Amino acid sequence: MKKIVSALALGAMMAVAAAGAAGAKEWKTVRIGSEGAYPPWNATDTSGKLIGFEVDLANDLCKRMKVTCEFVAQDWDGIIPALQQGKYDAIMSAMTITGERKKVIDFSAPYGTEPSVFAVPTGSPLAKALNLGADRIDLNDQAKAKPVLDKLAEALKGKSVGVQVSTIQADFMDKHLSKVTMRTYDKIDNAGIDLNSGRVDAMFGDRSVVEAVLKATPGKMVVVGPNFIGGVIGEGMGVGLRKDTADLKAMFDKAIAEALKDGTVKKLSTQHFGYDISPK
Repeated sequence: MKKIVSALALGAMMAVAAAGAAGAKEWKTVRIGSEGAYPPWNATDTSGKLIGFEVDLANDLCKRMKVTCEFVAQDWDGIIPALQQGKYDAIMSAMTITGERKKVIDFSAPYGTEPSVFAVPTGSPLAKALNLGADRIDLNDQAKAKPVLDKLAEALKGKSVGVQVSTIQADFMDKHLSKVTMRTYDKIDNAGIDLNSGRVDAMFGDRSVVEAVLKATPGKMVVVGPNFIGGVIGEGMGVGLRKDTADLKAMFDKAIAEALKDGTVKKLSTQHFGYDISPK
């Protein structure tokens, strides 16, 4: 891990130097877009201020980059278009690095990662049916993943699953569970509301966010089945950036490498999540 981070830091420093030599923009303020509705990654307090792990991490990264951070709240379904239109300079909103997204925007190195999980009502027959005999499934290992995915599709036959729109979980449903009814929501909290009221049979999302929804209604719902990683679940969460800001990407890469190496990401994630979400 230390060797990987050190190599990343060295590469990032070289990229910053190269960008500076090419006469790149002198960044003094960096505007960061975030949904503010995805705790503990990001949330909004009663005064309307953005808070959460990513806000605390962004402030730390900006200090390392010697710039001022400004935060901009943005609904998830418009978060990439608003970046491209110049509403802000970067996205820190639990956005997973995927091949499809890299076609339209750049990403920093990952600053966090976690699996995706299903949740069902406590006492639902699905709680037993989704116990598929595996704690963690790496979708990159098709030999091991396919039998589990086949069992999952059979268990969810005729059922409905709630996910947040335009997410890796929606991509997972499209690719691996195309015959299962998928219902999309603007916010994952609303999927939890419908699950709790019986309007959907299950929900699927990032582990920490699903657990946060469950904590809001203690005893009503339970996490079931394997933790899914890899494949369409992506490479971890990174800072989203326009393709014409390679200098800013290099700055973020260097700052993230430093924050991983000195334990800041571990400290902040343990504070907000209760466990370390640092990329492995």
